[in-house]
Amino acid sequence: MPSATTSEPTLESLQAHFPLTLPVPTPTTHPDLISTSELQREEEVLRNPYSFRTWWNAIQTTKEASSLLLKTEGPTELSADVAALLGPLSTPAARKSLQRLTYLYESALVQFPTSFKLWKSYLLMRMTYVCGKLVHRKKAGGRKKFQDMRDALQEEQEDLEQWEGGLDGVVGWGEWKALVATFERALMWVPRMPRLWLFYLSIFNHPFCPPQLSHTHARRTYDRALRTLPPSLHSRIWVRYLLWAEKRGGATTVAIYRRYLSVDPSVTERYTALLLSPENPSPRPLEAAKLLLSLARKAAKGEYISPEGKSPYQLLIEWLEVAEQHAEEVGLDVEGTADSNAAIAQAELEEEQAAPHQPSEPVKVDCQLIRLAGPAIAVDGEGKVLPAYDEDEDYRSTRKLNVERIIKKDGLEVYKDQAGRLWTGLATYWIKRGEFDRAKATFEDGIASVLTIRDFTQIFDAYAEFSESLISALMESIAEPDEDEDEEDIKQTEAELDVKMKEFEELMDRRPFLVNDVLLRRNPNDVQEWEKRVALWGEHDDKVAETYTQALTTVNPRKATANFHKLYVNFAKFYEEGGTNGEAEADLDNARKILERATKVNFKTVEDLADVWCEWAELEIRHENYDEAIRVMQRAAAVPKNTKINYHDHSIPVQARLFKSLKLWSFYVDLEESLGTVESTKAVYDKIFELRIANAQVIVNYAAFLEENKYFEESFKVYERGVELFTFPVSYEIWNIYLAKFVKRYGGDKIERTRDLFEQALEKCPAKSCKSIFLMYASFEEEHGLAKRAMGIYDRATGVVNDEDKFDLFTIYIAKATASYGLTATRPIYERALEILPDKQTAEMCLRFASMERKLGEIDRARAIYAHASQFCDPRVNQNFWAEWNTFEIETGSEDTFREMLRIKRSVQAQFNTEASYIAAQMASKQKDGVEDDDEDAPTDAMAAAERLAGGVKGPAFVASKNNVNIRQQEDEPGASAANADEIHISDDEDS
Repeated sequence: MPSATTSEPTLESLQAHFPLTLPVPTPTTHPDLISTSELQREEEVLRNPYSFRTWWNAIQTTKEASSLLLKTEGPTELSADVAALLGPLSTPAARKSLQRLTYLYESALVQFPTSFKLWKSYLLMRMTYVCGKLVHRKKAGGRKKFQDMRDALQEEQEDLEQWEGGLDGVVGWGEWKALVATFERALMWVPRMPRLWLFYLSIFNHPFCPPQLSHTHARRTYDRALRTLPPSLHSRIWVRYLLWAEKRGGATTVAIYRRYLSVDPSVTERYTALLLSPENPSPRPLEAAKLLLSLARKAAKGEYISPEGKSPYQLLIEWLEVAEQHAEEVGLDVEGTADSNAAIAQAELEEEQAAPHQPSEPVKVDCQLIRLAGPAIAVDGEGKVLPAYDEDEDYRSTRKLNVERIIKKDGLEVYKDQAGRLWTGLATYWIKRGEFDRAKATFEDGIASVLTIRDFTQIFDAYAEFSESLISALMESIAEPDEDEDEEDIKQTEAELDVKMKEFEELMDRRPFLVNDVLLRRNPNDVQEWEKRVALWGEHDDKVAETYTQALTTVNPRKATANFHKLYVNFAKFYEEGGTNGEAEADLDNARKILERATKVNFKTVEDLADVWCEWAELEIRHENYDEAIRVMQRAAAVPKNTKINYHDHSIPVQARLFKSLKLWSFYVDLEESLGTVESTKAVYDKIFELRIANAQVIVNYAAFLEENKYFEESFKVYERGVELFTFPVSYEIWNIYLAKFVKRYGGDKIERTRDLFEQALEKCPAKSCKSIFLMYASFEEEHGLAKRAMGIYDRATGVVNDEDKFDLFTIYIAKATASYGLTATRPIYERALEILPDKQTAEMCLRFASMERKLGEIDRARAIYAHASQFCDPRVNQNFWAEWNTFEIETGSEDTFREMLRIKRSVQAQFNTEASYIAAQMASKQKDGVEDDDEDAPTDAMAAAERLAGGVKGPAFVASKNNVNIRQQEDEPGASAANADEIHISDDEDS
């Protein structure tokens, strides 16, 4: 039996099927277009050729019939590969359906050539048979208002049409060409419909679109769309146009983007990314750099806002990164940079010389300024002045950029806080070009100009890394020399390596000095940094002296930080000690000259100048020039004729206010006490009093000095002057010392005078300070006066001092009265104490009072005192009081008195339960005693906690509903004290 063999169709046989729609199929050329069942439809459209509904119904009926026919048609006999080439037209039924629909649409368009609805339906039908099935993506919401181009490009990239299948561009070239011709006829009739243009342009993005159509023809079609449609619709075309240009790449992308950038520069950043993309076969770094530079400058002027939210500095850094990565293509070399800098300087000089002198007053006509002469100025369509032409921003120019000048002008002058990144970027640019010497000079310039430690660290780290990389490269070159290198070349490399190693070591050694330079550039008036600079030089005396001299000439005294005068003092000590290590001879003359110079400096405070004079005097003392030291202090303390100068008036030089410096006078008087005579010292002290700058310490020192020299009365007069000058609390210390000294000196000799002094001290003494004076007064009376007066003083003190001191005073008062008059004499004192003391202290005093009465055998009086004190003692807080009363009743009482005590205790407890402060007081007592409840016994809700807190150890204050109110709740207290064998047990209910 012979086998049936099928041969694959050839390309020519497949191409023979097309074009199917050109010329337009008609029943004359294709008799099988109309079947007998469709004759009625033909008659209907012939009878009503101008009825759009008739034509539309006929077209829709034919579409449905064709769709049903395609679904019922069996599988094709062609192979899968051949069917994929033919796409939707792989079956005879599909090809026949296309011809039938084309015949109907063309016939209808003869009658309605300007119908947008008809053309749209016809073109979509033709695209379905040629391009395949369109894949529709789901979108959230309706179409929004057109956004800016950046967002529109991103969204349109996601929404581009995609098709399933499609007719191959080679096999179906004739049909593709017929489709394009149909679009051209449609746009000839309805050229203002943007939807038809978008349909037309979408076929150029089809993967099977023939190259003859998707390149030059597509570009021209986009251009015709822009020329035809109104400007308001251009944005919808440009989105597709730019995306199409990105796919084409090369010169097409550059040309189209340049056209669009002249209208809308918002996509410049996207364009620069395309120019530098790794996928771009021909990158254009120079053009990208110029565009980014233009954007950075416009953003710095406020003329451009980045759609991506980038700042002007970020745009400049992007430009710098391009210059770093493409140094050879973007920037000039060293010679070109020098020539460019010279040309720019010459042009600026000529422009400055050629600039006409402006008239003193502008020329006006009818009160309006007029322009008489000058060069021509370019303006735009609205009359605004255009910026001057800059070839650095012209992306069409092929001239390379002067990277060094741009970084200094547009970077370092504007972004001073980012100097570290800019300097390292410039150095990296020179490194990429192989200009290592220029890179090293750039690093040095950057380190010598930055003002922050952050920038310095950034530059220094990059500088060190660069040096290390050079050393590593030289070491590798020596370890693995090339074949063409001889011994002489290797020796040169080794010599160069030694030089680089030495430079690197010097760089590391210079780091502390470089850091100090940065801090001093930031603030040349920082005294502490100048001191650190001196310390860095160590034992280099010449450099130390040079640094001190530079510091003193640089620092502004009015702006200097703290302790500026220390620079002068330390500089003088440097000469005095013979240098830092003391090996040189002491140069006192230079030290005196420096201090003399310091005394003429207008420091920020008077105290700084006073320190200088004191240091000068100490210098003389250290070298045993005592007379010279006193003369120095006499010069410093010279009093001017006009002494009515405000010490705190900073507008007056410190030299004019120095005579009121207490620090200076204190040092002067100490010097006189040590080296001078009594008279000279007294004269200095009197001068201090005369200038009214004395403080309490000066008063005490002066009096002590006079006392040491046996001038007792004069010392007391000084104390008198002190208490007159100062008020409490300052005079309190003076009175204490004065009274103690006076009593010690005279004892009982001048009793009346001593009493007068005590009365004077107490006259204006506040309550919080008079306790010690009263005690001293009473002690004096006990020793040298009358005991009765001493008791009177104690009694007087108890009514004057603060409440917190009254208890202590009553304690002392009672002790003194007991010692002098016996226990019975203390009863009035106790009674007065109970009237005066606060409640908390009253209870303690009552305990002592009751104890005293028990000693005297007055049991009833003691019980009455306990009863009086009970009103101040909460049984839950003051347990010690009730325990002591309980013990007292057990030892001395009866059943009636014990029952009375229990009644009073319940009454007081009920009274405290009604007070709002009870809970807070009990909690404070528990915290004080360290009593804490166990977690197991803690109540679980707030109300239970409140009941337990209110009830104490006797039970809750609120009776639960499940309990009988007539049944007393009994609780066993954990840790209760052991029962007293002698205690009389009396029921609480038997109190009546």
